[in-house]
Order: sequence, then C-alpha cells, then structure tokens
Amino acid sequence: MPNTSLQNNRTKKVLIVEDEGDMCLLLNILLNGKEMELDHVKNLSAAEEYLQQEQPSVIILDNKLPDGFGIDFISFLKKKYPSVKIIMISGFDSSAKDVALENGADIFLEKPFTREQLYQSIRRLFN
Repeated sequence: MPNTSLQNNRTKKVLIVEDEGDMCLLLNILLNGKEMELDHVKNLSAAEEYLQQEQPSVIILDNKLPDGFGIDFISFLKKKYPSVKIIMISGFDSSAKDVALENGADIFLEKPFTREQLYQSIRRLFN
C-alpha cells in the first residue's frame, strides 16, 4: 500500500486566508486528519497579525478578500517570510494565475478545484 502521508512524523502548520465560510469549511473538511495543524483568518490584516506570532509552512490564500487582493499580498509574504509556501486559490479571474505565479505563489488553484488537486499541491509543497 502506498504511503499517502503528507510528511514524516512532524505536523505541518497551514494557514487558510479565506473570507467565505463555505470555502473555509470545505478546506477544513478536506484537510482535517491529514497530519496538519489548520488555522484560519478571514482577511489580509488578520493574516499579517497571525504571521507575527506563528510561522506556517503553507498559506492557502484566497484572492478576493474584504481588505484587498491576495495576489497583491504574495510579494509581501515572500519578502518578509521567504520560506513560506503559498497556494493561491481564486475563482475571481483566471488571468490572476500568471500574476500570482510571477509574484511568488508556488501553486495556483482555480476554483472550483478537486480534492485531488488540493492534496497533490499540499503534498508537493511539504515534500
């Protein structure tokens, strides 16, 4: 049987930056029990406050947030926290993919994405 574990013996911290309750619930359901510690904030300023206290391995970042665009936040994240990996998620505009990747996102997932796309993305970043 193949090893489907996302990492070796250490819990990885994932920060979800998403303002839509349904999407956040879905991400929590999909990732719960996958040897990850999940935290959630609803906007960019809360993400910035969180990062002053915690250092997640991966940030799942929505693009359209109440206080700005995740796509504009990526370069700040990469400059201040260069080791953090970023999965940008967006259903807002598919043209955001090129800009997100240019700004430093590691992976771009367009909504709606599949469970397998999400798992493969996280697995890739943790390995």
